[in-house]
Amino acid sequence: MVKRYVLLIVLVTIASVLVNANKQPNETQKATTPMIDKIFITELNVKNVVDSLSTTVTNPNMFRIKRGVQQVANLWREEDGSAKEYESFCVENFVSDSTSLSQLFSKLERNFELFSGYFHNIDLKLKEPLQLEGPAIEPIDMMFGGYDVSAHLNDDMYSSKIAFITALNFPFYSLEEKTNLGDNWSRQEWAFARMGDRFISRVPAELQQHISRTLTNADAYISDYNIYMGHLLNNDGEKLFPEDMKLITHWGLRDELKSNYADAENGLEKQRMVYKVMQRIVDQTIPQQVINSGAYDWDIENNKIFTSEGKEVEVTPELDTRYKVFLENFHAMKQLDPYSVHYPNQLKRAFDETMEVPQKDVEKLFVDLLSSPIVKEVASFIESRLGRSLEPFDIWYNGFKSRGGVPEEELTAITSKKYPNAAAVEADLPRMLHELGWEKDKANEITSLITVDASRGAGHAWGAGMRNDISHLRTRIGKEGMDYKGYNIAVHEFGHNVEQTITMNDVDYYMLNGVPNTSFTEAIAFLFQKRDMDLLGLKQTNPNDDYYLALDSFWSSFEIMGVSLVDIQVWEWMYAHPDATPAQLKEAVISIAKNVWSTYYADILGGHDETLLGIYSHMIDYPLYLPNYPMGHVIDFQIEQQVKGENMASEIERMLTQGRIIPQIWMRNAVGKEISIESLLNSTQEALEKIKGVN
Repeated sequence: MVKRYVLLIVLVTIASVLVNANKQPNETQKATTPMIDKIFITELNVKNVVDSLSTTVTNPNMFRIKRGVQQVANLWREEDGSAKEYESFCVENFVSDSTSLSQLFSKLERNFELFSGYFHNIDLKLKEPLQLEGPAIEPIDMMFGGYDVSAHLNDDMYSSKIAFITALNFPFYSLEEKTNLGDNWSRQEWAFARMGDRFISRVPAELQQHISRTLTNADAYISDYNIYMGHLLNNDGEKLFPEDMKLITHWGLRDELKSNYADAENGLEKQRMVYKVMQRIVDQTIPQQVINSGAYDWDIENNKIFTSEGKEVEVTPELDTRYKVFLENFHAMKQLDPYSVHYPNQLKRAFDETMEVPQKDVEKLFVDLLSSPIVKEVASFIESRLGRSLEPFDIWYNGFKSRGGVPEEELTAITSKKYPNAAAVEADLPRMLHELGWEKDKANEITSLITVDASRGAGHAWGAGMRNDISHLRTRIGKEGMDYKGYNIAVHEFGHNVEQTITMNDVDYYMLNGVPNTSFTEAIAFLFQKRDMDLLGLKQTNPNDDYYLALDSFWSSFEIMGVSLVDIQVWEWMYAHPDATPAQLKEAVISIAKNVWSTYYADILGGHDETLLGIYSHMIDYPLYLPNYPMGHVIDFQIEQQVKGENMASEIERMLTQGRIIPQIWMRNAVGKEISIESLLNSTQEALEKIKGVN
C-alpha cells in the first residue's frame, strides 16, 4: 500500500468545472449541480474580456485567453465580486509575455509547495496515534486523525483571488488534449499544464472535512481488523497456527496462505482454514468476538466460539459493518459529483482524472489477460507442481518465487534477528539500496530522507509533501522482531519510498513531482519486493529465473485483475443504487464476486458460488484503488524487461525523473511502448515452453 499526499489532494480537489463555452446562459442554469447554479458570469461578460485582451496585449495567445477567461467565469461566484469586477480582474491579471508568465509560475509553484509540505506534515502527525503502534485508539485520536487541516485552503485561495490568477493564466487540459499535445510539450509546458490542473473546482471546506473523517474511519476499521490465528480450531479441535500469530485482513491472511505452500505436513489444511476465514469475512458470518481479539477459540468450519475453558459462547456475527464502512466511503465520494463536470462520478475521477487511463482501456487490458488461453496452460503447470487439483485459494499460488529453498520459519528467524525494531530496519536502508545498484553516496542521500515507523496496520509508505522532507516507511514489527511476511511487505514499501524521494527531489519542477499515477509507484515497489531474498544475501542463480518471473507476474496479474473488476462493478452498482443499505450492498458484492469468478476463474480453480474475490481490504479502505495493482504488475513487467542487463538504479532514475506526465507518454519514453500485456503474454508462453515438465 502507499499513502501519498497527492492522493489526499486528489480526493478534495478533483473535479472539473470547465463548462462548454458555447452553452447559452439559460443552458448553464439548467445544470443539476448546486455549484453551477451559482454561476452568474454570462457569455457577454466573457466576450467583453476576450475582446479587450485580444486588442490590448502584445501578440495575444487566443487559446490561453479564451480558455483562461472561461475557466475563471466558471469558478467566479457572486461573493467574489460583480460581473464588472470579474471583467476588470481578468483584464488586469492576465499575463501575456512568456518571461512574466514564467515568473508567475515560479512564485505559485514555490508557495504551493510550502502549503502542501507543511499541511502534509501536520496531517501525518495527527494520524500517528491511528497508524503507529502505541496505546489503544481513543475517540479524541479519531477526531484529530479525521481532521483535514487543509480543508479551508481552497476556499482561502479563491477568496484571496490566488486561485483565479492561476486558472486565468494556466489552462486546464483534458486527458484527450494532453494525449494529443503532450508529446510535443517542453518540460515547462508540462509543468504549466499541471498548474492548470490545480484549480478546476470549488469543493466546500465542510465537504472536504467530511471526506477526510470518513476515509480516516475506514482506515482505522481496517487497521484494527486482525485475526488471532493461534485460536483457530480445525475440524478435530486442533490449533495449527502459532499461539502468538496475529494477522491483519486481508494482507496478513493472504500472505500466511501463500507461505503454507512450503509446509508439506499441515500446509494444505492451514490454507483451507485461512480460506474459510476469508469467506466468513466476506459474508459477514464472522463472529464479532474474534475480530482483533484472542479471547475465544474459533471453530471456523462450524462457526462456533469457545472460552479458554472450552465453554461454547453464542456467536454475535459482525453483520454488515464491513459494507456499512464501504457505503460510507461511497456516499462521501459521491458528494464530490456536483462539483465535477468533466469527471461527474468517482469512476471518471479514478480513471480519467487520477489514473489518466480511460476505464474502458483498463478493463479491456484485464479482460484480455483473464480470457487468454494461456491461463489454462499456466494452471495446468501449477497443478503438476502441486500434485493435486487446484482450489479457489490457489489464486494466490506463489510457487514461482524463489526463496532459495529456505522454509519461512528459517527466514523469519533471519529477519527477526536482523530487524528487531524499526531503528534496525532504517539503519540498513542505505546498504539495501546500494545492493540494488545505487552508488553509496546516492544511496545515502536518498535514504537520509526516509524514516521507518512501526505500524498498526500491514504497512504503508507515506511520501513527503515538499523537497528535502522525510518519507515514512511504516511497517509491522512484532515483539520478537520483524517476521518474513513483514520484511517482504517492508521491501515493497521501501520501493515506494525510493520512488517518492526521487520524484520529489530530482524532478525538475515541483508541479511534476511524482509518477503518472499510483500504478507506477506500485510497479517500482513490486520491482523492489521481488528482490527481497537478494537483499538478505540468499540469492541463488537459476537459469530459469526469467521464466519463473514471467509466470509469477502472469499469475499475480490473473489474481488481482478479477478482484479489480469486482471493485469497478461494485462502484457501478452503487451509483445505480445510491440508496442501498449495507445489507443490500453485501448481497451485491457477493453476487458480483460470484459472477466474475464464474466468468473467469471457475473453470480454472473450481469453486461454486465463490465469494473470494470480495475479500480485499482495499475495497473498504481506499475508494477504487484496486485497479492500480494489476496495472502496476503490467507496468512492472515491462520495466523489468527494460532493466534486464542494465544497471537497475540508473534505469529507474532515468524513468522516474520524467515526473508526473501522463502514463502512456511516460511509458513510451521509459520502455519504448505503451502499457500493454503483450510482452507478458509472450514471455509467459515462452516460459511454459522452456520449463514444461519442470517441478
